[in-house]
Amino acid sequence: MNFLRRRLSDSSFVANLPNGYMMDLQRPDNSTSSPVSPAMERKHPQPPQPSQSSSTGTSIFSSISSAMKQTTQAAAGLIDHSTSPTPPVAPKPKILLVIDDAHTEWAKYFQGKKVNGEFDIRVEQAEFSELNLAAYVTGGCMVDMQVMRNGTKVVRSFKPDFVLIRQHAYSMALGEDFRSLIIGLQYGGIHTVNSLYSIYNFCSKPWVFSQLIKIFSSLGPEKFPLVEQTFFPSHKQMVTTPNFPVVVKLGHAHAGMGKVKVENQHDFRDMASIVAMARTYATSEPFIDSKYDIRIQKIGNNYKAYMRTSISGNWKANTGSAMLEQIAMTERYRLWADACAEMFGGLDICAVKAVHSKDGKDYIIEVMDSSMPLIGEHVEEDRQLIADLVVSKMTQLVTTAGSTPSPLRPWPPQVQPQSVKTQPGPQLAQLSQPRPPPQGTVVWDP
Repeated sequence: MNFLRRRLSDSSFVANLPNGYMMDLQRPDNSTSSPVSPAMERKHPQPPQPSQSSSTGTSIFSSISSAMKQTTQAAAGLIDHSTSPTPPVAPKPKILLVIDDAHTEWAKYFQGKKVNGEFDIRVEQAEFSELNLAAYVTGGCMVDMQVMRNGTKVVRSFKPDFVLIRQHAYSMALGEDFRSLIIGLQYGGIHTVNSLYSIYNFCSKPWVFSQLIKIFSSLGPEKFPLVEQTFFPSHKQMVTTPNFPVVVKLGHAHAGMGKVKVENQHDFRDMASIVAMARTYATSEPFIDSKYDIRIQKIGNNYKAYMRTSISGNWKANTGSAMLEQIAMTERYRLWADACAEMFGGLDICAVKAVHSKDGKDYIIEVMDSSMPLIGEHVEEDRQLIADLVVSKMTQLVTTAGSTPSPLRPWPPQVQPQSVKTQPGPQLAQLSQPRPPPQGTVVWDP
């Protein structure tokens, strides 16, 4: 053994051994003693290995230092949080129901607009004939819509947050009566432009004319020249009229329909028989040999005045060919529009129609609500004005709902424009009316 030790300790002897010989003596050993000779250790020095305890201590110290460094960077705002895995949830869009025909695509006028700067607007458009609904005390109003779009039937159900009404809710000429839908929207507490209260009242032209009589009595004939009109609840009262020719209007009709020029007493009696067959009310007013018609429209705080002159020679300026021209807005015209905009608690959109006779006098004959047709060269501008008005009303509702929440759902008062005087809401007895009055019945003004 001593001999072997001496031989193995000789470096020249070990260097002359064959390759792979005595490789077991060169393998590392985990034991405390190593069989490798001092010569081998000197030839192949091993790097010093840190102990397990020192490695563990270094790892813990490194983790603590890294955590403290991240905390310091976060406090200083050096860490970018834009790559957060939980993006903010976008607010639910507000649903706007536009009741109008398909010729006007209202969605493009609301594109890019937001309610209160944070809510997108989802536009649903349909006609009265394409809608049905159900209203609840606490559940609001659920609207069912069935429309045809490019030959495809589209069916949707949704709860509207706001409604823009651009169609007549009741028309005897077309045989359409959608007053039940107006009642349903009111039952569900839906806000609209114009107000549902005013739209329901506009379902009878003599009823609206009675409001013009109040303005006439208040302002006088000089400031508010209203045409003289006679109301007949039925044909039985149509015996005679003091002057001829007269214009007889049957019931509730639009766009020049249901109007007949009567020249003498015999024709007047024949007209009474037609009213009897129609089973409706009628009105008569003196025929005015007009030079042109005047129309003053008001959309929010925007005013426009137009003059329409018949070219075809028809006594109805809105029938046949006519020339339309925008004229200057005078203080007289502005007074007419503002006075009519105060009826039924306020009209956000309205138009006053008058006739300018050949003797130079003006006669106010009618007022229209938000269902009025848009005319002239500024139709696109007027539609944009209506869209801005609707967004403004929706923003006011969101702001009011956020500041004064209420668990109850009373009849919501409509938001009035600043130029319109606010009137108190109807009484409880009026809210309990289950349905509109039948055709030909006069309702008392609340």
